[in-house]
Amino acid sequence: MKLLKVEPLTKEAFAAFGQVIETESSNHFSINNGSTERYHRLADVELAQADDKAIISIFRANRLEYPLDIKMLERHPQGSQAFIPMQRQRFLIVVAPPAGTPSADEIRAFISDGHQGVNYGMGVWHHPILALENDSDYLIVDRAGEGPNCDEHFFADDEVFTLDGREFLNN
Repeated sequence: MKLLKVEPLTKEAFAAFGQVIETESSNHFSINNGSTERYHRLADVELAQADDKAIISIFRANRLEYPLDIKMLERHPQGSQAFIPMQRQRFLIVVAPPAGTPSADEIRAFISDGHQGVNYGMGVWHHPILALENDSDYLIVDRAGEGPNCDEHFFADDEVFTLDGREFLNN
């Protein structure tokens, strides 16, 4: 069994996969007569085609059973996809760099502290949402447009990783 080590989510560690969306150490300025701090342009929405639209959705996810075998990853080749936890809940992130197929040797796992979201860059391989609590809501910013925008890759049995995750559960 290959165990996937979970790393803290930082802007530097996640840079190859997209952007961490957080206020910590992010540029900001005052607006609304000084009553509000604007944390500006924390991530960029990527759209492949001129007619594509950036859309906002909410996903409600339930926790999976951990340990979890990571048997597949998906990617969105025509746009970025951002996940922002709405209830400040922690969640797990599993990614691999953009490539024709994901390399099992390059898979990494991160834990959001609940104040952080992620914006997967266009074509970045990632596991579908890995909630640690039931009924977890996430604000999603991604692409709507013509043509397919979700590729899935299923690993061979000898490439499957196990993500323990139990240490992060709120029982």
